[in-house]
Amino acid sequence: MSRDHWNTELYDEKHSFVSKYGEDLVELLAPKQGEAILDVGCGTGDLAYKLYERGVNVTGIDQSEKMINQAKKKYPFIAFELQNVVHLSYENAFDAIFSNAVLHWVKQPKEALSCMYLALKRNGRFVAEFGGKGNVQLIVDELIKQLKAFEVDNVEEKIPWYFPSIGEYATLMEEVGFRVVFAQHFDRPTPLEGERGLVNWLHMFAVSMFEGVDEKIKEEIVVNVENSLRNILFQENRWFADYKRIRVIGIKQ
Repeated sequence: MSRDHWNTELYDEKHSFVSKYGEDLVELLAPKQGEAILDVGCGTGDLAYKLYERGVNVTGIDQSEKMINQAKKKYPFIAFELQNVVHLSYENAFDAIFSNAVLHWVKQPKEALSCMYLALKRNGRFVAEFGGKGNVQLIVDELIKQLKAFEVDNVEEKIPWYFPSIGEYATLMEEVGFRVVFAQHFDRPTPLEGERGLVNWLHMFAVSMFEGVDEKIKEEIVVNVENSLRNILFQENRWFADYKRIRVIGIKQ
């Protein structure tokens, strides 16, 4: 995610499910009043606000300036900072670190985990959910197939996501010092809003896959992906994304 491609209006209007599903994760975090908690990849701030409502001293970070600006506009009373998780500036600063639907964008997972470990106080907890092995596999496979059909170069290199297995990610957590106390991999078919749900998803989250592709060809590819997946992912008059998620809890020893 080297470029700040985020469309914050589209994100808030059509992809509010990202925060909605994250509310479960807040329960897993079990925040206590007065705790200092870092929200890694806070987006436009909705889950940081949920933590704030519980009396948490929350700080939200994101590497997207657009997201941070939107978060500050929505919740000016919360501390939001432009920071990259692989270059965090904190040390022994937080009781907990919370991250929802972000770490699958981080292709340097061990560096990110090291920084988050350092940012936690002793016995602090790291609670995260993100895309795991097989996440959006049907969508990604079809998108790759269509891009290659139009002779787009270096398609695999443009994939912006990292979808690890539990074993892979838990091992990295242990290598940086965490004690892994919880790890789960589960299916979560996720409804997308409206008739254009899949199209909006592609425009929101798969931007890097279309870098260097002519706009007209891009639209043809999107239509082809939509047509090919309709029989599989369009059910009960709505689109579903084939999400597979990982949830983990680690404790700093």
